[in-house]
Amino acid sequence: MLVLSFMVFAGAFAVAGLMIVSSIALQWDRIIRLALGNVEPAFQPLRTLAVAERRIAVRRWASTTAPSSARRWNAAA
Repeated sequence: MLVLSFMVFAGAFAVAGLMIVSSIALQWDRIIRLALGNVEPAFQPLRTLAVAERRIAVRRWASTTAPSSARRWNAAA
């Protein structure tokens, strides 16, 4: 019984250790860069969203036709 419990707990420990190592290994280069003092640029999702919305608004504005009164004034000129 002692051998069986040792095998179960040793297997669980090995699986947990491998999971931790595998999740850290994916980010290892980033961890090293941060440890060496290289600061990453800040992630600014709201700024990116604002630029995208402005671009969409400009495209919508450019795609709309002029109102009929403006067309009449242009035709009269």
